[in-house]
Amino acid sequence: MSVLQGGLSPAALGELMPMFLWLDRHGVICAAGPTLTKILGPGPVVGTAFESHFHLRRARARRHEQDETHPGGRKLILMLLSHPEIGLRGTAVEVGPAGAEGMLLNLTFGIHLADAVREFGLTEGDFATSDLAIELLYLREAKAAVMDELRALNGRLEEARRAAERQALTDPLTGLANRRAFDGALQKAVRAQTQGGAPFALVLVDLDHFKQVNDRMGHAAGDQVLNWAAGILTEEVRRGDVVARTGGDEFVLLLRGAIDRAALQTLGRRMIARLEEPCVVDGTPCRISASIGIAFSRDYPVPEADRMLADADAALYDSKRGGRGRCSIHAAGAAA
Repeated sequence: MSVLQGGLSPAALGELMPMFLWLDRHGVICAAGPTLTKILGPGPVVGTAFESHFHLRRARARRHEQDETHPGGRKLILMLLSHPEIGLRGTAVEVGPAGAEGMLLNLTFGIHLADAVREFGLTEGDFATSDLAIELLYLREAKAAVMDELRALNGRLEEARRAAERQALTDPLTGLANRRAFDGALQKAVRAQTQGGAPFALVLVDLDHFKQVNDRMGHAAGDQVLNWAAGILTEEVRRGDVVARTGGDEFVLLLRGAIDRAALQTLGRRMIARLEEPCVVDGTPCRISASIGIAFSRDYPVPEADRMLADADAALYDSKRGGRGRCSIHAAGAAA
């Protein structure tokens, strides 16, 4: 069977329908389009049974078709046995009088087009010029590219938003939290304790003799000392605590959790001792100290941020008046 009725050869038919199948009356493949041959290979295709390549999932007759036992003139849904995840759809029509020359199937991938192109390495040349498959594929790929770019843009915008937020809450010199960030953390800690959460301590640290470093060695040296001090304070607290720089040489710490007064005194003395060690800047030792004032949330029936800050500041000045390099905790009785 070299030509169809009317003299159309399989080669000419393949130009018009690269995914056609010509079956004889027994379901044996007599000819196949070049794209379908590419998909079904390697190995011979012509002379093999239809059922050895495809599983017929559905054959639905057209409205005018009366013979439901014969798939001629039907819309088909097939599955590739070698790639069950890839489905095909198409139409089957009888060839010759009463199907004497068999059946002609014209197939397409439908929604599985992109999967088939990727799996079989198909190109534009594997489809008929009149087939919209490539245009649909281009549209799908263009949409995917646009969506990828939108996701990337959204990611960049979100990262820029987070970076701007971090910048707005960060001290640019030391990288610590700034006053705005600390105020937010303090308000959150106050609300948590009023709702039965853990207590916390508020620690104000003021560097002693820092002005002399600035006056004697300049602001660049002073900045190095501030960064050195920020590192010490950060090392002395736990994960989850907050260390902030709120002024030129002023720092404030929010220590969360149950900490007794003796432990706070020990922590304060240790921080002062470390800050009194010389900080070497350009070969020159710089010596500072620190005065510390502490307010403890458990000393208040209902802790208030402004009241605690004022009381910690009063304790800080008690340390200053006591000779500096000291740690003072606000007296519980004075908070009533």
